[in-house]
Amino acid sequence: MIITKKALPRRTFLKGMQATLALPLLDAMIPAATALANTAASPTPRLSYVFMPMGTDIARWTPQGGEILGELPPVLSPLEKVKDHVSVVTNLELQNSYPGTHDTSNSGFLSAAFAKHTESSDYHLGTTADQIAAKAIGQDTQLPSLEMSMDLNPLAGVCNNGYACVYTNNLSWSSPTTPLPSEAHPRIVFERLFGEGGSQAERRAALRSRASLLDSFHEDIARLKRLVGVGDGARIDQYLDSVREIERQIQLAEAAAEENLEGRDFDRPVGVPARFADHAALMFDLQLLAYQTDLTRVSTYMMAREISGRTYPEIGVPDSHHPTSHHRNDPELYEKITKINEFHTTLFGYYLDKLASTPDGDGSLLDQVMILYGSGMSNSNLHNIQDLPILLAGGGAGQLRSGSIIHGRCP
Repeated sequence: MIITKKALPRRTFLKGMQATLALPLLDAMIPAATALANTAASPTPRLSYVFMPMGTDIARWTPQGGEILGELPPVLSPLEKVKDHVSVVTNLELQNSYPGTHDTSNSGFLSAAFAKHTESSDYHLGTTADQIAAKAIGQDTQLPSLEMSMDLNPLAGVCNNGYACVYTNNLSWSSPTTPLPSEAHPRIVFERLFGEGGSQAERRAALRSRASLLDSFHEDIARLKRLVGVGDGARIDQYLDSVREIERQIQLAEAAAEENLEGRDFDRPVGVPARFADHAALMFDLQLLAYQTDLTRVSTYMMAREISGRTYPEIGVPDSHHPTSHHRNDPELYEKITKINEFHTTLFGYYLDKLASTPDGDGSLLDQVMILYGSGMSNSNLHNIQDLPILLAGGGAGQLRSGSIIHGRCP
């Protein structure tokens, strides 16, 4: 690492053997960046899309009232702590997903485009909103965008209603014919953020050869902390603790997988935490680090894909998600699908809470990010594509109004 002045560039990296460590925004970076056109003193916008599959009971999602977000309905109740950073949008429709299937719900969520009905490789959709944003705000970062998910194994062939599985597997498309695969393995995402040079196998070997990624940077970290103020030193320590904890969780999951090869869940990649909540939180933590260090400004995250057969015994729902979502107005199934929806919202709330507690410039990361959370269908029993469950979170670098109900209008 070479630092020639106390006012650090925003893109200061510590470099080790086949590893890099990007830094969060520090006060010491602001004077240097202010002298440039791209000022670090100005808020840096980030954009995130989080997808929940197979809709919800819209009556238990939609808050009552006018334009002020008051009492939260059951599905959104886990967001009470961060309610002032959230707005609910009502009455939206995916017109081009008509008449509505799981495939078109998944594919239309960020494209709002018509999915060509095909069982072959001549699929055609549209460029998704995240990729349009990546071209505008992601070209100056190491990763123009980051695509993540919870499901490792892509479905093959034809998934549903004569649609190729590509529509269900992918949320993000860089062109109408180019889907972008998402990554579900925390270790691989970690390597993308912090590995450098050589092949993937070489980067992985280099990272695993140490007890911690941070072993490569002790001297540089100590030198950096001597150059910055007390506040920046505390911010660096907090950031390094987060990196160390994420790495520790990945290592624990990998060790557990090696010890328990018999009876392993083959729907989950080796080395992923056994509990869904732990896996989801770890992926959210990695996304936060990517934003905090400005490695990317655009991301997508699939909590699960449409027609997911995942079960949730940890919340008392051992039933498969997809069949449960076809509740047939059965009160018992309604309760189970609501439990799943609340569980997903709880995990999303964990992410918002961590963003809110992570400093960035004069505010928090939650102040700078704009997050769209929701689904491409409402009542999955009927595959409804009207009155979608959608909410916005964050401050959007001063551009987003929060704590409100935004009543949309279907054409």
